[in-house]
Amino acid sequence: MIIPKASSLTAEQLAEITAIVGEFGCRIQPIIGTTRSIYAILGDERSETMRARLEGLDYVARLDTIQSPFKLMDVRSELATHAIRIGGVEVRKELLVIAGPCTIDPKNPSFFLESAHAVKEAGAHVIRGGVWKPRTNPYSFQGDDRSLEILMEASRQTGLPVNTEVMDEDNLRRALEAGVQMIQIGTRNALNYSLLRQIGARVAGRDTLVLLKRGRHMGPIDEFISAAEYIANFGNPNILLCPRGTMPTLEGYRSHPDESITPLLKEKTWAPVVVDPSHSVGKAAYVESCALAALAYGADGLCIEAHVAPAKGIGDDPKQAVTPAALKRIVDRARRLWEIHHAADV
Repeated sequence: MIIPKASSLTAEQLAEITAIVGEFGCRIQPIIGTTRSIYAILGDERSETMRARLEGLDYVARLDTIQSPFKLMDVRSELATHAIRIGGVEVRKELLVIAGPCTIDPKNPSFFLESAHAVKEAGAHVIRGGVWKPRTNPYSFQGDDRSLEILMEASRQTGLPVNTEVMDEDNLRRALEAGVQMIQIGTRNALNYSLLRQIGARVAGRDTLVLLKRGRHMGPIDEFISAAEYIANFGNPNILLCPRGTMPTLEGYRSHPDESITPLLKEKTWAPVVVDPSHSVGKAAYVESCALAALAYGADGLCIEAHVAPAKGIGDDPKQAVTPAALKRIVDRARRLWEIHHAADV
């Protein structure tokens, strides 16, 4: 829908936009109003080139796209009834809980293995654990390939699937070959379209799930969903959207908590929303409040950092991982809130 700066287009301007959209198989339908006219684009208006050319015209005030920019992730697409299952849970029909340490310490594997058993007992369905870690400081611990075996050993011991972040094609290859059931795309790679394409291609035809975190500097909701479209475009729609806080930070919190975008996402996409309260607030004492707020907003799941002995963990665990006892309390309260929120659906 084209909205001109003036009350209507001149004959020459109308001819120009008609010629532009005609190159992309579309046509213009003028809608004449009493004080202002608008011009509807009839046809497939998703071409970014066409939109750019129209928006570049000095007499066009605004271009409102009627069609969704993401055809697969759109709430009206045929994938809206697609069922995503992991850890014995059909996501959206039951609360999904992902929990575990931020970082696997290859020198102390017992901490991770004990944490894995503890989070299972607390009610988690998927174990999270960082094998490779994106760090701001190049001298900080960056993870270790050896931790992948520890992660998979935890899966074997507990019977639960595991989640880990990948940052490049080599990480992805190693994780898939090892049998990781849920690949995580972290906030720093949320708009790394090359990596998104690689992941989409590599998980095509698999049961693998992809947890896509929202970029720290990401603004528009459509941008977040479109990032997921890159993955789904290769044929695997097992995608979970994960708000985890954005920039700029809110004083006192690690990030600016963004669990409130859940209903906005659900208006546009069928994809389940799994909120990460740990990275949103960055402090263990605040995690429960953020987690319950996410459920009140309608989130389908939670991704929580938890450690059997947070003070002895590495990475973010000492400051933001909750204990197994705290995790159990959060899960119990979250399930009660989930039941209240979904009572009308029963």
